[in-house]
Amino acid sequence: MINENIKEIIGKEYKCLNKGFVRLIDIMGDDSSIVQAARVSYGKGTKSVNEDLSLINYLMRNRHTSPFEMVELKFHIKLPIFVARQWIRHRTANVNEYSGRYSEMKNEFYIPESEQLRLQSAINKQGRSEELVDNETSDTVIEQMKNTQEFLFTEYENFLDKKIAREIARINLPLSTYTEWYWKIDLHNLFHFLELRLDHHAQYEIRVYGEVIADILKLAVPYAYTAFEDYMLNSVNLSKKELTALKEIISFDKFDQINFDSHRLKGRELSEFKEKIKKIINI
Repeated sequence: MINENIKEIIGKEYKCLNKGFVRLIDIMGDDSSIVQAARVSYGKGTKSVNEDLSLINYLMRNRHTSPFEMVELKFHIKLPIFVARQWIRHRTANVNEYSGRYSEMKNEFYIPESEQLRLQSAINKQGRSEELVDNETSDTVIEQMKNTQEFLFTEYENFLDKKIAREIARINLPLSTYTEWYWKIDLHNLFHFLELRLDHHAQYEIRVYGEVIADILKLAVPYAYTAFEDYMLNSVNLSKKELTALKEIISFDKFDQINFDSHRLKGRELSEFKEKIKKIINI
């Protein structure tokens, strides 16, 4: 299960937004590292690919997360500061960021595409709606953003020319200013990051980075990423109240007639699914 794709993606720059990027700098481990860690407790070596795939699926399905922590990835990421402030809420990574105290800030800012200029959602207090701003307003807002960014950066440069300390000169720069950091995280916590940041409720600008990282993982750890899609990203968790309501909705009359093979359900996973159905029935 050693993945040769890793050699091709290390150091490759994946563009994000207007001036950002994601680069995978280094990786320790791959899919085989996950199964190796899972089997160490009872001393069995690598088995067939199918058995290894089944094991990865089992681990993900049942939230046995520690083997996924055996894979670590280090990224070089360039992103707007307002995206970085959302990103840093994931406190399970090691981060070293570009410093505006030691180095001069760059004249690089995020400007949204016109299709991303939308009205505030009336339902979601922290997000935008699907309703686009009219073209005239969009053009005006984007032009004002550019003018403000240019003015503030010129002001910043003037402060530096006056020998004002860099740590003070930078403080009026906007959140749209680009920053960079090295970000190292294990695969288990990276999957948690993606579960939140690939969700359609996540802000568009951070979701763009999540989608790029997901594309990298599809190449770096394809079996683990497929398991993540099947059992985390595209799955649904239900509360006891929701299960009780679901019991009244679902008809079980044709349960025995279902072709489980067509749904890729078989073996141990099928047994687990039937146990879940029994749990719903007995609530």
